[in-house]
Amino acid sequence: MAINAWETYIKRADKLFNTLTDQELLLEVSPGKNRGIYLLGHLTAVNDGMISIFGLGERLYPQLDAAFVEKPDKSGLDMPSIGELRSYWVNLNIVLTKYFSELKPADWFQRHSLMTDEDLIKEPHRNKLSVLMNRTNHVAWHYGQLLLIK
Repeated sequence: MAINAWETYIKRADKLFNTLTDQELLLEVSPGKNRGIYLLGHLTAVNDGMISIFGLGERLYPQLDAAFVEKPDKSGLDMPSIGELRSYWVNLNIVLTKYFSELKPADWFQRHSLMTDEDLIKEPHRNKLSVLMNRTNHVAWHYGQLLLIK
């Protein structure tokens, strides 16, 4: 169910990103708020982090963190082009889908790399599944913001 929810919101966001023009992605979701380009980069950067958090390999786009995680929109930092971000988004979701399909059900209840074995004993609900659920909610939240551009 959790993977289905993830896939549902990724597909919704993907469809929306595909319908928004480059010009629309330069718009703010509301006055003074994030632009679509920032949210595309932000979601890509944050979701990319799951690769290393789950111990599945090296992140694909760690260079996005500076402009899309560590700093707010319009910070003046260089950003990749919208075309590059669109490509990163698509590629990342292909990679994550593959990784997630290879995880066994029991793997989802294991600790992630941001916690210790002792942490998992104390708080078993803080596992890979909880990260996936949190990231699904994160995509859903920003998807709702992106709808405001339309």
